[in-house]
Order: sequence, then C-alpha cells, then structure tokens
Amino acid sequence: MKKITLNTGKEIGNGSPCYIIAEIGINHNGSLETAKLLIDAAVEAKVDAVKFQKRTPEICVPKDQWEIMRDTPWGPMTYIDYKRKTEFGALEYSEIDAYCKSLGIDWFASAWDEPSVDFMESFEPVMYKLASASLTDDQLIRKICETGRPIMISTGMSRVDEIVFAVELIREYGDYPLMIAHSTSAYPCKPEELNLKMIQTLKDLYPEYIIGYSGHETGLSPTVSAVALGAEFVERHFTLDRAMWGSDHAASVEPQGFVKLVKDIRDTELGLGDGIKKVYDSEVGPMKKLRVNITENRLMEKA
Repeated sequence: MKKITLNTGKEIGNGSPCYIIAEIGINHNGSLETAKLLIDAAVEAKVDAVKFQKRTPEICVPKDQWEIMRDTPWGPMTYIDYKRKTEFGALEYSEIDAYCKSLGIDWFASAWDEPSVDFMESFEPVMYKLASASLTDDQLIRKICETGRPIMISTGMSRVDEIVFAVELIREYGDYPLMIAHSTSAYPCKPEELNLKMIQTLKDLYPEYIIGYSGHETGLSPTVSAVALGAEFVERHFTLDRAMWGSDHAASVEPQGFVKLVKDIRDTELGLGDGIKKVYDSEVGPMKKLRVNITENRLMEKA
C-alpha cells in the first residue's frame, strides 16, 4: 500500500506532498489554553496535523515511581500526581477536536495503553501513532489494528528484528494502512546519531509501505534532508518556547522555526523535480547569449 487516504480526505504517499506533523505531545503542560495557542501556531505554519499523547497514568507509570517527589511549576508533587495533572481528559480533547475541525487541521495522538485507544476512538482520529517505546507492546499494536485506522509506528530505540516483528504483527490484519517512521530516541539527538540513510533502508525493506521521519534534533536541516531522501511524512516536536519547563521542549521547534521548516520542505519538494533532463524556457535566453552555435561549429569541423 503506497497511499493512505485519511478520513479528512488528505492523502499520504503516492506522490502527495510530504505530510507534516507538529508533535505537541505533552508540551501543553496540562494547559488547554497553551494547547490552543500551539494549534494556532501550527495552522499559521501550514502544517498538516498536530499530534498529542494520551496515557492512562496508573498504567503507564511504574508503581515504584508513583510516590517519587518532583519539583514542578505547581510546586512539589508525586510523580503520579504530576502525570495526572498534565494529562488531558474528555473535556479538553472535546475542545481540541472542535477547535482543530474549525481550523481545518488534522489531529491525532500517540496512544500509550489500551484504555487510551478506547478513549481516542470516540474522536475518530485520522490515525494512531505507536511511539518508539511501544514498538514491542504486541497487545497495544493489536488493539490499534482492531480499530482499522491508519497506524504510524516510530522505530527509535529499536533493532531491525524488532521492527520486522512489529510489521509482521500488523500484516496479520491484511493490507493494513501502515506508516513507518525512522527515528532516534535521544532528546535532543546528536547529528552523528540521526542516521538519515535508514530512510532508504526502510524503503528498500518495505517498498509497499509509506516511510517517513520523526526527528528529535535541535536544528531544521536534517528534517529537510529527510524529505530530500524520500520521507513521505515528517514529525517534529513543537513548543511555544524551548525554555519552557518540561522534558520535551529542548528537542522541539518553536513557531517561527516551524514556519521556516514547512517552507523549506515545500521548496525542497519543488526543487527535487522529476529526474528527467530538459532545457527550461528560462534557460533559452542565457543559452543563446552564452553558448556558441555548436551545430555550426561541428559542421565547419567536418568540412
């Protein structure tokens, strides 16, 4: 399958423009107002979708970490209470759903546990993201596949055999709409660990699936390079301010950076062309001015 048509009508793959995702994740820090500001900025940057993260804290936080105290912007609190405070519920996501629809931007989430899939289903998301940390969670993969919605799997912190196993599991559900993202799970990621050539490796390994890139670097050029290397979708973490409190902000892109990122990606797509050599109309003038009459010279040489 080389093309996925989302339930909003947008297409990914099959020569469509790169699908650009702004990963809000938990960078809203539990504030619906901040989430809406991030959505506004994503729309301004002309991205295709914003993505959040949905967890059930009581499932996702190991029990031995519940009572560990953390300093937070809201004062000292246990880790489990901190995770509960930054987690959006039905009220917040209902507003996010309505807000994104009013602005014409796609939205979806990484579901980190099975109850979160059930929760997200009420919003009919355009797809699900399987985070790199969940690539070996077979039950979660099955739960998502049972929805029939497109799934994007991220491959950070994973060996090739683990990627192959996850893909084979998804293949049990037939010609499933699958997107595979190359990624390195370091926040932020050093340039020498980006390994962008893995994009082509994944394309060779899975020519029937849509291959993309989920980046955690601090700059923009590697993500643009990923598109030049054939990434059909890209995802970058998004923040209002990289200095904000929280674990993901340092590896995120600020609004003006995302505006530049989208523009550079679109310019790169235009610049790639079709690979067929031609003389453009814009070259005719310079050609007449700068190039000698080769045909005439060659005839003179033969004479």
